[in-house]
Amino acid sequence: MDFSFYLIIIPKLLSGLPMTLQLTAISVSLGFILALTLALLLQTKQRLVTLPIRTFVAIFRGTPLLLQIFLIYYGLGQFRKDLQFVGLWGFFREPYWCAILALSLNTAAYGSEILRGAIKSVPKGLVEAARASGLSYYLTMRLVVLPIALRQAIPSYGNEIILMVKGTSLASVVTLMEVTGIAHGLISETYRAIEVFVCAGAIYLTINFLIIRGLAALEHRLSPPYLRKRT
Repeated sequence: MDFSFYLIIIPKLLSGLPMTLQLTAISVSLGFILALTLALLLQTKQRLVTLPIRTFVAIFRGTPLLLQIFLIYYGLGQFRKDLQFVGLWGFFREPYWCAILALSLNTAAYGSEILRGAIKSVPKGLVEAARASGLSYYLTMRLVVLPIALRQAIPSYGNEIILMVKGTSLASVVTLMEVTGIAHGLISETYRAIEVFVCAGAIYLTINFLIIRGLAALEHRLSPPYLRKRT
């Protein structure tokens, strides 16, 4: 085993780590805001509101993320004149923003279902007690339902965050030089795919391990005191 080769390529792969973390952080943050908004709108039971949301969720959950990135970057690029007319060409001509948009919409579709299920899992008795105490619907959601739902959604949403970390590797197809993009470049130079991908995989594994530990600590911190004593 050529350890000197690993010492050379690992720093090069780590140079793409800021881009990977940036894509993950921005897409997860924007996706969470959109997912929470969609999950709350789905509680209205109004077909004119819920039908477009369910269609959006079905499309982005039912198609590959890679295809979504291609369609947003290369597909919308076919409408350059129209995008220039509405002032959006500056956004869609940049692969960085197209990747952010695709990742954010994708995680929002999955996240909205996670949060919708978490909201539904809140005992109805708590909601009825809050309303009987004089709290408005808005205050009941903000003070009772959402704190419980978000706490319950942490394990499932943690899986979605991990999927997004791995999903950023697809941004290399639109020329972004994150960890996987740099790995492809190193392979074309060295023709040593196994060693390069092993190192890249180790980087992703480390990131996801830290995320798992962080979310476990957050879940423990938000647990009721009587549950903390058991762990």
